[in-house]
This record gives sequence, structure tokens and C-alpha cells, in this order.
Amino acid sequence: MSIYLLLFYEFFKTGLFAIGGGPATLPFLMDISERYNWYTMEDLSNMIAISEGTPGPLGINMSTYAGFHTAGILGGLTATFALVLPSIVIIIIIAKFLENFSQNKYVKGAFYGIRPAVAALIAAAVYNLFQIALFVPTDTGTQISIKAVVLCVVLFGLMQIKRLKKLHPVVWLIFAAVVGVVFQF
Repeated sequence: MSIYLLLFYEFFKTGLFAIGGGPATLPFLMDISERYNWYTMEDLSNMIAISEGTPGPLGINMSTYAGFHTAGILGGLTATFALVLPSIVIIIIIAKFLENFSQNKYVKGAFYGIRPAVAALIAAAVYNLFQIALFVPTDTGTQISIKAVVLCVVLFGLMQIKRLKKLHPVVWLIFAAVVGVVFQF
């Protein structure tokens, strides 16, 4: 199978089934990472951090990265197009039948069941991200990174302060990057 068809297929599936936006794409992106050598889990973790401070949704940024890394500019365009295509088609269909669609008891029932499933998928992805961010590989397995845990707890605590909640996410990312550089030395 052509690499472009494979990129299209994988990211089309992701776009079709990742209901809930960027965070809902994480389980799919992790699965792609495990099955192909397009990017590592560390790459995924870094892309999440970068995506928080750059324009564009996580899924689109990651599909562009994976496609470009795998097959150059055409690969990036293919993966990105494949990811957004299902949403475009579904939105057009929903817009056409919006009134009947939103009041349908089967549609309401389906979304009632989908919401908790999406929450569980996102929670599983967050759990995996915690493992990547807070644990470091050693010769005997993995070990918790005290510095990373402290940084996570301190940032989380600071973000709970009412005045600081209003800060833009980029400020938090820059602060975390500076602290990360200081901790490394």
C-alpha cells in the first residue's frame, strides 16, 4: 500500500471517530505511534506541549507532523486533509438536516452513550501522558522524576489561584520551559 494511502486511511479513521476534538484524538495518535514508526510517544508528548502554545488543534498539528515526517510536504498535506475530511462531510450533512437530527431520540441516545466513552478515552490518554511526563526510563525500568512531579504540582497549584487563572496558556508554557531549563542544569 502506498504510504500516502496509509497516511490517508489512518488519519481519516482518526478524524471520523475522534469525537470531542483535540484531546479525543490522543488515543488514536497513541495507537498510530505504536503500530507505525511515524513518531514516538516522546514526539507525541512534545507535540502536545507545542500545540498548546501554537495555533491549530492538536490533532491537525500532529497529523501534519506525522505526515511530513513520514512522507514530506505531500505526506503532511495528505494526513491533515484526511483528518479534517470526515468533520467537513459530517458538518455539511448535519447542517442540512439540523432540526430533525438534533431532536431524534436515537441521536440523543447515541450522544448520551458517546460522551462518557469519550471522557474515558481522554482520561486514558491523560494517564499515558502523565507516565511519559513524570517517569524517566532507567536501566531497570522506569523511575519517577521528582523534579517533573514537583513542577506539575506547583504549576497545577498556581493555576488554581484566581488571579493566575486568567493568564494565557502561552505564559504557563514559557514559564514551564524556563523552569525546565533551570532544572536540567
